[in-house]
Amino acid sequence: MSDYGTITEAGSIRFERMLPAPIERVWDYLTRSELRGKWLAPGDMEMRPGGRVALHFRNSELSPEHEETPERYRRYEDAPMTGEVIRAEPPRLLIHSWGEAYGEPSEVTYELEERDGRTLLVLTHRRLTSTLGVACGWHAHLGILEDVLSGRTPLPFWSAHARLEQEYQARIPAET
Repeated sequence: MSDYGTITEAGSIRFERMLPAPIERVWDYLTRSELRGKWLAPGDMEMRPGGRVALHFRNSELSPEHEETPERYRRYEDAPMTGEVIRAEPPRLLIHSWGEAYGEPSEVTYELEERDGRTLLVLTHRRLTSTLGVACGWHAHLGILEDVLSGRTPLPFWSAHARLEQEYQARIPAET
């Protein structure tokens, strides 16, 4: 299993991670604002179909080692990313729309499967207009989730994102 996202079709990327925690703990890190804020973004998530999702990204705060947000991403820092819960089947499946404020929303699916006290997370982000930035972001965020669940201090998000951007540029064909 590679940590890198895989393009499954045009506008879709899939990540697989074997996480060092039981399924219920991983579910909590996906759905509870204060725990999700340690690796992705805090915000309200109404766990029912049609429920509101609001994520407030503070990527510079995901590690104790502070980094400035790069200029081209500052407009997204702490701006709510909104969406709607499409399906929620605790603790195995969560699907929600993503980025409704930015036009046609994309869709994120989290599938969880328990394996010997650990959890296989399969994350698929569909209906994307660009996969490069999304690939770098998810890869960095999932690395932080793995660190948090393992009790390690996460590396700074933006340094990881910059490194991953170069790596994914070589992996993802040029988008038009």
